[in-house]
Amino acid sequence: MLNSKQRTILKAKASVLDPVFQIGKNGITDTVLEEIDNALRARELIKVKVLKNCDYTARDIIGAVAEEVGAEPVQAIGNMIVLYRVSDKAGIKHVL
Repeated sequence: MLNSKQRTILKAKASVLDPVFQIGKNGITDTVLEEIDNALRARELIKVKVLKNCDYTARDIIGAVAEEVGAEPVQAIGNMIVLYRVSDKAGIKHVL
């Protein structure tokens, strides 16, 4: 669980990131979850864009995605979600 100070730091770091994935009309599929899991393992902090043709909003999706991949939801603003998970991969510079 992130405290408010950690969440603020992660929001600031995520503001300069480009979205790594897009969730579209197919919604949350196993392939999308697998790719998000791989990206979190490699980067720790990622931004995902929810396209306008998706049936769900970013706020609807963030909790489900975070739970499925074992990540912490950082922020859902507009059509973007930000996720964080400490990586177990060796040689990674940790965000927090």
